[in-house]
Amino acid sequence: MKKHILIVLIVALAFFLRIYKISANPSALNWDEVSHGYNAYSILKTGKDEWGKPFPIIFRAYGDYKLPVYIYLIAISEFFFGLNEFAVRLPSVLAGTGVVLFTYLLVNELFRSKKTALLAALLMAVEPWSLFLSRVAVEANVALFFIISGVYFFVKKKYLPAILLLGVSVWTYNSARVFVPLLLASLHIIYKPKLTTNYLLLATVFLVPMFYQLINPVGQARYGAVRILDEGTIAQIVENRAGLNLPSPIPRLVHNKATYFVSIVWSNYFTHFNPDFLFFKGGSHYQFNVPGHGLLYWINVPFLLLGFYLLARNFKEKSSQLILVWLILSPLASSLTREAPHALRSIVMLPAPMILTALGVTYLFKKPITLLIYIIIVAVFTGSYLRNYFINYRQEYSWSWQYGYKQAVTYIKENYENYDKIIVTKKYGEPHEFLLFWWPWDPAIYRSDPNLNRFYQSNWYWVDSFDKFYFVNDWQAKDLVLESGGDINCADSSCLLITSPDNAPEGFSKIETINFLDNTPAFEIYAN
Repeated sequence: MKKHILIVLIVALAFFLRIYKISANPSALNWDEVSHGYNAYSILKTGKDEWGKPFPIIFRAYGDYKLPVYIYLIAISEFFFGLNEFAVRLPSVLAGTGVVLFTYLLVNELFRSKKTALLAALLMAVEPWSLFLSRVAVEANVALFFIISGVYFFVKKKYLPAILLLGVSVWTYNSARVFVPLLLASLHIIYKPKLTTNYLLLATVFLVPMFYQLINPVGQARYGAVRILDEGTIAQIVENRAGLNLPSPIPRLVHNKATYFVSIVWSNYFTHFNPDFLFFKGGSHYQFNVPGHGLLYWINVPFLLLGFYLLARNFKEKSSQLILVWLILSPLASSLTREAPHALRSIVMLPAPMILTALGVTYLFKKPITLLIYIIIVAVFTGSYLRNYFINYRQEYSWSWQYGYKQAVTYIKENYENYDKIIVTKKYGEPHEFLLFWWPWDPAIYRSDPNLNRFYQSNWYWVDSFDKFYFVNDWQAKDLVLESGGDINCADSSCLLITSPDNAPEGFSKIETINFLDNTPAFEIYAN
């Protein structure tokens, strides 16, 4: 036990940093998290998703078609802990903790150095990229656990658990559907394993259905929402052609879908190695990293570069080939989408940066005292990040987490019997899902509700009403709720209106304000 005490302490630290105040930070469940949670709840209670499909292998949700593994893991979590923030985020917490352990095991197996393995695990535990995403209910973090553990077992020549874990990863997150087949091919080239019937059968069970799903519209739905070649870019291509004063067909040969796509993917790919993205500013999405803060600590820049040099110098070693190929392949999936570089879609890059850094540090710092000084410096960086994350980020960016819905639903539930109709703005996105989750509403009753009005439009499934609830576009709130005809008639009905600030029609009185954590108003509640 003594020889394992350090990794036990590092894993315990990783778990604590991920589980501490998990229900309160991030400040609220966002619409994807409540969608995961309610679909899991529906499966748990009825064996069907919110659309009534029994045990689906892809969840329709809002029309973004979510992969199934994380939702089924939440169902298990909700069985023990109920429908709440803790249960929804717990699988990600556990996966993020498991990633730390398997980083240690993988590095120790590859480089036969406990010091390097322990340091790589410590960096995985405390650096922002893994830490932040381990506290959010995101499929990507769970997929990363399956990938790292799968690669570990592959290197150990335990091929059945390896293929099982890697196979599950492609049913967990979409980036894995690009990365894992390429990584598997690379593993075969590097390690040349002896294939067995069970191995091939297991790979077929996971990968063939995945590729079949990807050629169908349902499997392509998520990529369709983030693809590079949308209507706007096609219009730009046509405009660029018109701007070339050259004879036909030269403009078409220069500006077309293929050339545009390749140029954008090429540009996107290299942005993932931009120091601003990795070390100083992070990504542009406020729900995947602290704004203005790097995904990795900038103190590690020289050590990471040294680690890269050491692996490149020893490229004949299988361990070097694996980590460098991992690093090269990891941005591909994210590069195929808009908003690159993207912290979530490129999470499969981990644990490569931590491994490179650990290799550089242990190469330079041979004496325990120098290594201890480095760890103290990392601890200072970690403390600064945690202070920013738990205090400033929570307060200043609660709006990006759709904070206020839980409080609004609590008010609605307490006053439900007092009103004929309850109208909620769509300004902050998908109010029906937050009502279903925070009530919580019986899934079977919801699906059979005669007043349920949901429809497909603009590649999305919208809900306009169920029970006595009506959901309206924010700019329509003043006009709709006092109409004398139609479904929403408050002229001769008692109505409760939950809307954005100063957005109520005449004749309604404000009775409550719900603020974001920075004390700016989120919702105002009115009644006629």
